[in-house]
Amino acid sequence: MNIRNLKSELAFMGRIGLLALQSLWAYKIRSLFVIISISLGIASLTVIIAAHDGANQKAEELTESFGPDAVLVIGGDIFTRPVGQRMLTLSWNDLMQIKRSLPGTYLVVPLGTVRGKKVRYKNKSWDVAVVIGTSANYSKAWNWPLKSGRDLTQEDITRGLRVCLVGEAVSKALFTKKESPISKTIFIDSIPLTIVGELTHRGFTGGSGVSIDDRIIVPLTTLAQRFGANRQYFIGLRIKFLDAKNMQTNVDNLTSFLRHLHKIPSGEPNDFTILSAKEVQEFLAALKGGLTIFLGITAVTAMIVGGFVLANLFYLSVSERTVEIGLKRAIGATKGAIIRQFLLEAVLLTIIGGIIGVAMGITLARVLFIFQLIKIQLSLKIFLTALGAAMAVGIIFGLGPARQAAELDPIRALRGDM
Repeated sequence: MNIRNLKSELAFMGRIGLLALQSLWAYKIRSLFVIISISLGIASLTVIIAAHDGANQKAEELTESFGPDAVLVIGGDIFTRPVGQRMLTLSWNDLMQIKRSLPGTYLVVPLGTVRGKKVRYKNKSWDVAVVIGTSANYSKAWNWPLKSGRDLTQEDITRGLRVCLVGEAVSKALFTKKESPISKTIFIDSIPLTIVGELTHRGFTGGSGVSIDDRIIVPLTTLAQRFGANRQYFIGLRIKFLDAKNMQTNVDNLTSFLRHLHKIPSGEPNDFTILSAKEVQEFLAALKGGLTIFLGITAVTAMIVGGFVLANLFYLSVSERTVEIGLKRAIGATKGAIIRQFLLEAVLLTIIGGIIGVAMGITLARVLFIFQLIKIQLSLKIFLTALGAAMAVGIIFGLGPARQAAELDPIRALRGDM
């Protein structure tokens, strides 16, 4: 008996579904307005979910690559920058004192930079984003594995050898896919450099839109001797600690130690900035939150507008279809059947809008990713959430018109009276 009832109910729903599709096709222009309104909201929702998941993945990747046991010390206070404060405040003395006297450190690597350099190899040239000067163990300090070759050594630094590591962007610009850059000689400002190592793909993009893979790494002594970098000061220090679980304590100790070395009076601001994985996560969380709020408001607004459009058009549809509704009631259609038909029409419209919106959202998200504005992460969750939201809009905003249609008096409806 239950199976028979189920088959009967399915057949009944199928007939209602067919009637709903016929009604939607009969009012194509109105249906199109609803679909467009809903699709815009769902597109925004799709971008939100894709960007949110992508931001989470990016945060994990950045935290892992930055290192939970490491900090980056930058010269100058990059957040407040008091008037007149110089940015080159980190010296060789700071580096040596930290190595010698600060407990818990096991790796201290300096960083110097020069920009605006053109690198050449045979008949190819490339405007490299940055040339970085550093000490031994650059790859280890930055948790950046080598694709091939070796890292810089202490001998490279001591002797100021003309050797370098290259990022993937530089390697792709100067060499073919089948050609290994190792042991090749490139030229920067007519100065020959032998490539001893190639860094793996990192894939991150800085705030200026420049790929982090677009770099050349040389000994800091070579940077000073050959490219005119400051011999006494450098822009940053990369420091790794033995105890990654108590990073706040490590940061506090480092802050106090540097203030002491720089003879900064109590109450005066630091002339350096310490960045850890915590700051990276907080920055990404703020960025992700702002993006989510902006797109969330857009999505909710668009879907509410779409819902009101749907409700108004369906109220108008009820007034125009009174004879149809009266005839159905007269031949035995129940109020429940009328409600289900109108709700099914509303849900079908919003689902179609939802599917189109998902396609639009994925396309928009891919465009934003191509232009490196956001990182996206596509998943089944996007499709299910979008369809769920679309169905909810259809049910919530379609229920009122459906009830109004069901409550029409059959006799008056047949006469066309409201």
